[in-house]
Amino acid sequence: MKLTRRNFIKQGIGAAALSLVPAPYSFAMAQDGFLEIRAIKSEQKIYPGDAPESTLWTYNGQAPGPEIRVKQGERVKVRFINELEEPSSIHWHGIRIDNAMDGVSGLTQEAVKPGERFEYEFVVPDAGTYWYHAHNKSWNQVARGLYGPLIVEEPYPTFDAEHDLTLVIDDWRVDRNGQLDEQSFGAMMDWSHGGRLGNWLTVNGGSMPEIVLKAGEAYRLRLINVCNSRVLEMDLNRLGAKVLAFDGQPLGQPEVIDYSPYSFGPAQRVDLLVIPQEGKGFALEELSGDTPFPYAHFKVTGTGGNKTSIPSLKPNAIPAPDLEKASQHRLHMTGGAMGRIGKVFYKGKELQGEDFRRTKQFWAFNSVANLSESPFFSAEIGETVIIEFINDTAFPHAMHVHGHHFQILEREDSEIDEGRPWKDTFLIGPTQTTRIAFVADNPGKWLLHCHMLEHAAAGMTTWFKVT
Repeated sequence: MKLTRRNFIKQGIGAAALSLVPAPYSFAMAQDGFLEIRAIKSEQKIYPGDAPESTLWTYNGQAPGPEIRVKQGERVKVRFINELEEPSSIHWHGIRIDNAMDGVSGLTQEAVKPGERFEYEFVVPDAGTYWYHAHNKSWNQVARGLYGPLIVEEPYPTFDAEHDLTLVIDDWRVDRNGQLDEQSFGAMMDWSHGGRLGNWLTVNGGSMPEIVLKAGEAYRLRLINVCNSRVLEMDLNRLGAKVLAFDGQPLGQPEVIDYSPYSFGPAQRVDLLVIPQEGKGFALEELSGDTPFPYAHFKVTGTGGNKTSIPSLKPNAIPAPDLEKASQHRLHMTGGAMGRIGKVFYKGKELQGEDFRRTKQFWAFNSVANLSESPFFSAEIGETVIIEFINDTAFPHAMHVHGHHFQILEREDSEIDEGRPWKDTFLIGPTQTTRIAFVADNPGKWLLHCHMLEHAAAGMTTWFKVT
């Protein structure tokens, strides 16, 4: 199915409702000014009622991890301490970061071994909504709870703390007892099909929260999709919402999304402007099933007699592509169930027959599964790059570019997002072709991969070099 204005993809939710206690966002600050984040196991309830707690992998004992909130241009200093039984690292998703701090195990750093630590230190150049998550065996570690929000505030007044709300949305796969289904991790069906899809939705680690808003006042809702693979579908018009920003990058003026459903892919963020009306509550709903599934309720109080002032958000300083002088690159995406695979090379050898099951490499970029020794392409600093993505598979993919933001030039059979806005992750539909452009202004080795995390692990990962 191709992506159109009316529809990206239909995926079932297969769940009923879940109660939210917002996570207490706090840090232990070391004497040297570093925020300390510990990856540890902890018990947390993810299903309501009498369901027992699940053993999650968490940052500082909570999933999502503590919210990091800084001002644009500030320096972030985080000491990551790994108290788990397997290596890990932290990727700062969407930040145009120094390459050595990007947190990609095996490319920009070695994974942090159990009992060891690593210090991340970088300046945040762009205001907006971002997040951080594990980037070693992400398909396993993110699904177990290793993620948290990273909010970069504007240096000028916008929404105050009462009117600036972060909502981290995840889907969990739970078993009949309501506990995290650990037996299903690494399932071949997930790796070769649509990825790991959960059957229970949470917001900020809890279920079916009721969030109280005041009538007539403007709120900024920062939505972050941390699901392994689920594309959340929603109708923003049913919320009375306008879009302030995509992937942390503001639009300049709030805009109405004139199509439904809006498809919200894994790793993407969207900032919404909501001005609730007196007595009219509303809900966040997942629309991909037969009936709408509400997973967060908003209760509206007050009379709304005061006039509302809507702060404006200034665009971040991202260089515009020079399309006439751009280098052009083609990424042919193949594999997966019901898709065309052709020749696939993994670690320099062509896969044959049972090799696919043995290696669990079911997908490929330009006939190569997973990271190769040589980059997908190399670009000089300041060079404009155009990439044509050809999705020759039966599934959608959430394509993420590290270290840069891009613009969509052309999307086959759809005008969604063309020409704007800036993004770091985009959805491409089955059998669809999409072209993006960006200025390669950040030196280093950068990952490019599908953020359906099982797809990435099963072959949909490559890298490029900026010199």
